Amino acid sequence: MDVEFFSSKNSRSKIIIPPPLIVPSILSADFKKLGEAVRQVEEAGADMIHFDIMDGHFVPNISFGPMVVKALRDESSLPFVVHLMVEDPERFIDPVVDAGADIIFFHIEVSPHAWRIIDRIKSRSVKVGVALNPSTPLTTLDYILEEVDGVLIMTVSPGFGGQKLIERMYKKINDLRIKLSSMEIPLTIAVDGGVDFENVGRLIKSGANMLIAGTTIFKHTSIPEAVKKLKTIALQEYSKLQKIGED
Repeated sequence: MDVEFFSSKNSRSKIIIPPPLIVPSILSADFKKLGEAVRQVEEAGADMIHFDIMDGHFVPNISFGPMVVKALRDESSLPFVVHLMVEDPERFIDPVVDAGADIIFFHIEVSPHAWRIIDRIKSRSVKVGVALNPSTPLTTLDYILEEVDGVLIMTVSPGFGGQKLIERMYKKINDLRIKLSSMEIPLTIAVDGGVDFENVGRLIKSGANMLIAGTTIFKHTSIPEAVKKLKTIALQEYSKLQKIGED
């Protein structure tokens, strides 16, 4: 159930935040044990599995393609979230959907034809979201927010794991949540980059609800414990917001 509360005691601006989701990113997992890693995070209570597909052009690194998504599809019943960090997302839509993707995020920066890409993805009966790099302004979303299922805000420069979250992204997340709430759209706001035990609570408070974490989960001494800890912190912060909404 979405949380609804007012932004301050003196404000009548209602803020709407969907429930938190913990989404492990397998880019940081041991590639020799991907099937085991996916099973571990599902059993620990993860809500979705995240795949970063990189082409070596939009971002410096090359990661993996739809074949990895397909290879792991039978290993989990969780929704698969595919983040296309590529210059030509349209070329990947059909292969990724055929491989088993449930949600596809593409970058708003790569094409002047966002509407066409959104329609293409929707035509395959999967959910669609747009991703923004840290320096990309929220105004690029003005005419498509009502057409998508989510917005992914990169909280680090994309392409490399293990980076520290950029401080100014909290305000960007909060600005987007306020904008969505003013439109009465309880849209998912995903965050990707530098999500850890110390900042997950602040991310929830800022308005994010889909928390994508790679290094924090897969480089932890216990993968299941890392998932559970992130989820506990996120739910605790969300519970505080629920209490504010009830006051």
